[in-house]
Amino acid sequence: MRFSTAGSVRRRRAAAATVVAAALLGGTSGCGTASDTAAEADLTPAQSVSRAARTTLGLTSLRYRVTGTLPGHGRVRAEASMGVRPSVMRMKITGLGKTEDKPLQIRFAGGAMYAEGDTAALGDTVGKRWLKAEPAVWGRGAAYNQTYRVVPRQLEGSPLVQSTILSGAEDIREAGSGTVDGTPTTHYRGEVTGKGLRAYQSAAKGKKAHKLRTDCFDQFMALGLKVGSALTMDLWVDEDGRAKQFRMRGRTNSLDGKGRWVDTGPLDMTVTFLDLNPSVTVEPPAAGDTVDLAELVDGAAPRG
Repeated sequence: MRFSTAGSVRRRRAAAATVVAAALLGGTSGCGTASDTAAEADLTPAQSVSRAARTTLGLTSLRYRVTGTLPGHGRVRAEASMGVRPSVMRMKITGLGKTEDKPLQIRFAGGAMYAEGDTAALGDTVGKRWLKAEPAVWGRGAAYNQTYRVVPRQLEGSPLVQSTILSGAEDIREAGSGTVDGTPTTHYRGEVTGKGLRAYQSAAKGKKAHKLRTDCFDQFMALGLKVGSALTMDLWVDEDGRAKQFRMRGRTNSLDGKGRWVDTGPLDMTVTFLDLNPSVTVEPPAAGDTVDLAELVDGAAPRG
């Protein structure tokens, strides 16, 4: 994993950030906008999924688990808690690079990201365990996230918004029922494409609906799916009409240094909602235990 810089971070910090993080670590809103008033028992699968999107987006905080295969990383497991306002998150990820046998702890608070690691690789850091990087943005779409490549791009999006992506599928079908983490659920499935989501976005009536569907499309793009391919998505909805779990599967690609698209492997990610609206507080690590990336890079930059 490596940090990369963007946005307001100055150009001379960009290359240094990549080197620093490599040494350290080795290596809202959504789609659902329908407003049907039919009795729950009479809802079509598409209406049920849209209703779940609206209901789920009403959550203000969440504790969740992620398991599966991520492009460039292989098998990954993460447990996290997030709050919507203010936007905060803490996560432990297992399976990343040289840290694969030890959970990597990450926090987002106050517009900054904090990552725990062996800061001794950065030089004389006096045993400090945390690296701070800012500005940092998590939980947004492909064009807005800034996690310095520490967080895999598929984990950068808010799971609340990701759970609504199925709303944009052209054909949503019920796939049975089952129990997820002890909770009875109804299972829905469909295939989502970028073209389909664009059409869904264009068909929105009103500014609010258009924004919601734009956010949904941005979250879809952030997954890094192979151009022109479909995302197979499963959604399990609980008896209160909220998302309980979703699974996303597809092929991914990215541009190489020569501007060519190259296959980057499969995406198979399952997100399970463990606790709805819990109390979530994310505090920055103690300043005395933190290395500020900006100060570190500024100090290493040539003067004159």
